[in-house]
Amino acid sequence: MFYDLNIPYTPDDPEISSTLNFLAELGYTTVALSQTLTGKLPPNPTAPSLPRNVPKNLTVLTRVNLTLSDPAQNQRLNTLAQAYDLLAVRPANEKALLNACTNLECDVISLDLSVRHPYHFKFKMLSAAIARGIRFEICYGPGITGSGTDARRNLIGNAMALIRATRGRGIIISSEARKALGVRAPWDVINLACVWGLSQERGKEAVCEEARKTTALAKLKRTSWRGIIDVVDGGEKPKPKSEKSGPKQKGPGNKQKDTPQSDTNSDTLKRKASAEEPEKPLSKREMKRRAKKARFGVVDEESANSTGATS
Repeated sequence: MFYDLNIPYTPDDPEISSTLNFLAELGYTTVALSQTLTGKLPPNPTAPSLPRNVPKNLTVLTRVNLTLSDPAQNQRLNTLAQAYDLLAVRPANEKALLNACTNLECDVISLDLSVRHPYHFKFKMLSAAIARGIRFEICYGPGITGSGTDARRNLIGNAMALIRATRGRGIIISSEARKALGVRAPWDVINLACVWGLSQERGKEAVCEEARKTTALAKLKRTSWRGIIDVVDGGEKPKPKSEKSGPKQKGPGNKQKDTPQSDTNSDTLKRKASAEEPEKPLSKREMKRRAKKARFGVVDEESANSTGATS
């Protein structure tokens, strides 16, 4: 199962149908259509309507990308997370990145690796986010779709620095491709991750296992209380069957018995159970006890007979 959790999408996008079909042909099974929000959040956030012509073997999720530049811009993330399947934040500076790693309740931290960052990735800061179940995302689309040599060079350098700082753990790889030409096959993405410094096993986990964990944890956060307690059954008692009103006609074929039906059923069940239960085999101790009792009984009878004859 291969995942691509970042496909930019707008409801009036004419290229989305061909992109989804191409992703399904390449072997992807789950895709997240992302919408980017900047600035002030809308009062009632709603996910965009999904496209109609979706391949049958492709699972489509909704995702929102929130650009953060101010650490205090986290007032309504809970309401925003309830409207989408995935919540990703894109920090614009080091303070916003630190806040996202330590405080924000998000699913993915997606960094724009095609630009040069004025700070270095630190293991202590990134490991705090990984311990909380948050994954870091590397998007290869900006370095492939003709963004220039600078974007490609920055993508390679930043990806290597991110992999080095996270020790290769907690990383997912997405395309962020706006057209089908920017998408690559899963095994091509794994080979690309090997160029950045990941092993082949870690590269496959970034496209398969880590992405699957991201979607599973995001679903747990939204359908349970703090990802711990999930209500499976409400525990309501089944409603009694409504009895039809109206007197029943008595006839020769419909005679009422004096005994209630529940008592007769319980008696018949007890009888059947007692009749069907097989006898348990005797233990060795019980057999010895019975043999000893029988032997002492014969001795008592012989002594009684002898005493009667002498008298």
